[in-house]
Parts: sequence; C-alpha cells; structure tokens
Amino acid sequence: MAMVPPVAAQSAVVLRVPRRERGGALSRPRTLTVPAGWTATVWARVHDARMEAWTPEGDLLVSQPNHGSIVELRPDAHGTARPHTLLSGLNLPQGMAFARFAGHWVLYVGESGQIDRYPWGAQGISGARTVIVANLPGPHPANYDHPWKDVVVAPDGTVYFSVGSSSNDRPGDRTSSPPRAVIMAVNPDGSHLRVVEKGVRNGEGLAVAPDGTVWTAINNRDDVPYPFHASYAGVSHAFGRVIPAYVDEHPPDEVVPVTVGRDLGWPYCNPDQDLNQPAGSLANVPFVPDSVDNPGGRHLDCASLPPVEVGLPAHSAPLGMSFLESTAIPAPWSGGAVVAAHGSWNRQPPRSPAVLWMAWNAAKHTLEPAVTLVTGFQNADGTRWGRPGDAVAGPDGALYVSDDLTGAIYRLAPPS
Repeated sequence: MAMVPPVAAQSAVVLRVPRRERGGALSRPRTLTVPAGWTATVWARVHDARMEAWTPEGDLLVSQPNHGSIVELRPDAHGTARPHTLLSGLNLPQGMAFARFAGHWVLYVGESGQIDRYPWGAQGISGARTVIVANLPGPHPANYDHPWKDVVVAPDGTVYFSVGSSSNDRPGDRTSSPPRAVIMAVNPDGSHLRVVEKGVRNGEGLAVAPDGTVWTAINNRDDVPYPFHASYAGVSHAFGRVIPAYVDEHPPDEVVPVTVGRDLGWPYCNPDQDLNQPAGSLANVPFVPDSVDNPGGRHLDCASLPPVEVGLPAHSAPLGMSFLESTAIPAPWSGGAVVAAHGSWNRQPPRSPAVLWMAWNAAKHTLEPAVTLVTGFQNADGTRWGRPGDAVAGPDGALYVSDDLTGAIYRLAPPS
C-alpha cells in the first residue's frame, strides 16, 4: 500500500507568473496551497484549456473544446511554452490518448460525436484522420448536459471512452439508442464497439491504473431528493424533498474501476455515505434508492450494486484523472492518482476547485479516499479565479495542471 502523505504538510506559495504570461485573472498576485516545498509557476496561457496529453517527443497537447482545437506546447528557453494549433475545426474535442497501433504511434481524440485516430510521427500528425467510432450522441435537443468524450487506451490496445447522460436524472438514458450514461470500448481498428459500464452519469475522467485496469472519475447528480422516511435539517417528513443541507453533501462523486457489466445505478440509485461504516466515510460507499426515480427500489435493487470504491465530496465535479506510477513524480506522490476537481455550482458555498490525490493500494488493487494536493482557486466569498481541468505528470517530474477558467497551464514542481 502506498504511504498516505500527511495532509498538514502543505504550504501557501505565491503563483509565479512570468511577465509575458500575465493578464486576465493573472493580472494580480495569486496564492496556491501545495505540498510543502513545491513551487507553482504559470507555464503557458491556453484559452479554454481542458485535457492534456504528452506526446512521445515530450511536448504537451491541450484540448480546447469550445474552440474546436487542440494545441501543442513546446518548452522554450524562458521556462515557459507558447501554443501552436495542431488541429482545428473539431466538434468539442476533449479527451486525447497516445498508443501504439500497427507498430506505430497514433493519437486518439474524443470529439462530441466520434472518436478519431491520427497517425503520429516525429514531426507530429503524419497522415489523414480515421474515424474509429461515429454517430455518438452529441448535444441533446432537450439541452444535453454532457457532450464531451474522454479517451484512454488500456495496455491491450482497447480504446475506452465516456458518453455522458443527457440530463441530471433522466431514466430514459438507460435505454437510449445510441447509448448514453455509459463507458464504452472499441478495438483500435474500430471493431467490436460495446458498452462496458452503465448507469454512469458523466464519467469525464478516465485513466489506467498500475495493474492495467481502467478507472473513471464521475460527476454525480445535482439536487438529489432526500431518500429516507425521516426528518432532516429541521424538515419533518423529508422523504422526496430537495433539502439544501442534504444536497450540499450528497451524493458523493465517484471514482471506480471500469468493470464489464457493472451498473452504477444512475439515476435509480445514489451513493450515500451516511449509511457507511463509519458514517461519512468515502471508502466503499453503499447505494440507496432514489426517492423520486426509484422509490422503494421498484426499478432497481440498489443494495445489489457493489459499493463505490472511492467517493469524492459532493459537487467536486472531477474532470481529468491520471495515475502517477512510473512517472518522474517523486514518492510518495507517485504511489497514487490525481484528479482535477473543477468545483460545481450546486452548493452554497460552492465546492472549492482543487487537485485531489488518492493513494493506490497495490495489495487490494484499489484507490484510497482522496486528500487535497492543490487548492486556493476559490476566494473567501465563494467566487473563483481558477478551475482545474486536468493534471498530468511531465517528463521533468513536475505536475502540469490545466485551468479552463483562467486559461493557463500551471507547472507544480516538487523539491529537486
């Protein structure tokens, strides 16, 4: 089992902003809380910076969904990087992953309606795009909330990608065609497209664990009604009512392995840490029936579902996720995974954006509950100047964090 770093071993540092990277939210000094001894620097400015992927040559790709672009960042002599456009004219591109296919490097890109494969050579993209999955559900006519697709490639070459739900809690997504609220997989040549895991409201984060399993970090639902026949926060007969004090802490977001045939229950079942042992623990969180969509468990037996391996505080809104083993990040941090918590609207005060870290338990092949690695993006009044979108280890042993609100890539460096 990885050693869990002491949560208290953190310090506040002033975010270093090189002169040519200043502007917008970074026109004034900003402070981040990081592990003791780490430094924080603005490495690049990229508008709408979301997911990240390192090229085989050691440059950083960053997706810009709202710009329809992917940019490439190459380190320069100033210790920063300037973006140049690699791909443009795409439909909400988000997830990216490099892998070997037919003996050569390829880049997979998740657009809203399809999964693409590009040949990759020493000079970058070296040929035409191949669409390996087409006709994925894009924006829903009834205001589809989750059109973005993340992508990861397992050690055997299987390509996994997320397809989010069309709403906060629409049961019809469970039987929709094409599928929604699922994690899907496809062979690298585009054959054998299948649903692997269902009942997944919005599994934006996808990453490969040290044992080769694929994990997902999931944005859970908003405005969940109280599920028990009891009083709560001074409200008698609270069952089925949306109570802000309950919504603020429920349901936890989820970090789970992608398992063939697994059902995460959305929207019929919600994880609830109040029933855990001890109460409030975010390890192995059990499910309870949704009081509106599944009263009394009439549509789905929630007790039959495996508990959620790791819960994150409700409304953390996890996006990019990556494991740090076999990277240049030092121990003990290399013995775990990071997830960028974007922070959510559905809480007062808002859940603070952060980068969270979870220890990897090698003996049990699971992750442990999260601790905060980086925070400080939210002001005392609940407003935010930054929102992390992804966090990946660089070849230099630093952690590179994208921020789609500020439009920046931060280089968070441990002591050398």
